[in-house]
Amino acid sequence: MKKGIFVALGMLACMNASAQDFSPYTPGEGEGIVYFLPKTALEVNVIATKVTYTPGEFCRYANRYMRMDGIPTQPETHWEIKQIDVRSVGVPDSTKVYIMKLKDKNVASNVELTNEGIVKAINTTSPAENQTDMYQLDKTEPHENARKYMTEDMLMAGSTAKMAELAAKEIYNIRDSKNQILRGQADAMPKDGASMKLVITNLDKQEKAMMEMFTGTTDREDKLFTFRIAPEDGMNNKVAARFSRLLGVLGENNLSGDPIYLNVSAASSLPAAPTDDKKKKLKGVIYNIPGKGSVTVSYQGKTLFSGELPVTQFGYTEVLTDGLFDKKINTRVIFNPETGGIVKIDKNE
Repeated sequence: MKKGIFVALGMLACMNASAQDFSPYTPGEGEGIVYFLPKTALEVNVIATKVTYTPGEFCRYANRYMRMDGIPTQPETHWEIKQIDVRSVGVPDSTKVYIMKLKDKNVASNVELTNEGIVKAINTTSPAENQTDMYQLDKTEPHENARKYMTEDMLMAGSTAKMAELAAKEIYNIRDSKNQILRGQADAMPKDGASMKLVITNLDKQEKAMMEMFTGTTDREDKLFTFRIAPEDGMNNKVAARFSRLLGVLGENNLSGDPIYLNVSAASSLPAAPTDDKKKKLKGVIYNIPGKGSVTVSYQGKTLFSGELPVTQFGYTEVLTDGLFDKKINTRVIFNPETGGIVKIDKNE
C-alpha cells in the first residue's frame, strides 16, 4: 500500500480520530484503513479411511486349528469414503475493497479485521472463534503383542505349524477359563464383582491378541482432504476431486480415480439489488447481503452431500448509512467474516 494508508490485518485497528467515511478504495487517495468484503468459496471436505490388513503369523493354519475359512494370507490396503461435507468460507474479494477515511462529523472508533483484511467488527470486538476441530478423525489403535502371552512350549516349538497348534490350544483354554468363572465353577473364583470383571477383561485381551495371530489385524485411519471451489449459479457436474479405492483421494486432473461431482444453483431469489446510482447517493459502511445456494456432491451416482449454504455471489451489497456513526450515536456492528453480512448491530444514543 502507498504511504498514508494504514492497513490493519489480523488485529484490532483502533483509531483515535473523531470520524470516518467509507468509500471504494483507489490506491493513493488518502489516509484510512483498507478493508475487504468476502466472496464465497465452497470448501469440499472429503474424509477418507485408509484400511490396512496385515495377515497373522498363523493365518495359513486358521482353518485347521480354529475352523475359520477365508482368512487372507496376503497384506492388503484400500481406501473408503467415510464422509463428504461442504462449507462456505470467505475469501477476500478484490472487487470489493473499501477505505475508511477520516472525517470530523462521524465516529467509528475502532475496526477489527481478519488476517486477510476482511472486516469483522466496528466499535466492538467480534466473538472469539471456536478453535476445536471440525471433524472427529479415527486413528489406528496399537495392537496387543501376542507373543508376550505365548508359553514356553510355544516359543520352543520346532515349526510354525506346531506353534499354531499350541496357540490354538491356549485360546481354547482361555475360553474354558472364562466359562468356568462366569458359571462359578472355577477352582479360584474372584473375590467380588470388580475382581471378576478385571479377570475377564484380561482374559479377553489375551484371547483377542492370540486370535489375531490367526485372523490378522485390520487398521482404519481417517484422513481429511480439502478442496476449494468458486461457486457459480448453474454449476453442473464440476469435478471437485477424484477417488480411487487403491490410491485414495486425488486431484481433479488425476484420471486414476473416478470423479466426485459438485453441483451448485442459486436456491432463493433476493429482492432486486439497488442500482449503482442509488448506492452512490448513500455514504456509509458497505456490507454484503449473501444469497443461498443449493449444493450437492455425488460419487458414482450416489449423493453424498446435499444442503443449502450461504453464497455471497448470489446476493448483493448494501450500505449502513453514515448517520449511524454520528458523534451522538455509538453504533456497534459485528460482521460474519465468511459472508460479509451483518450478525449483530446495536447503538447507544
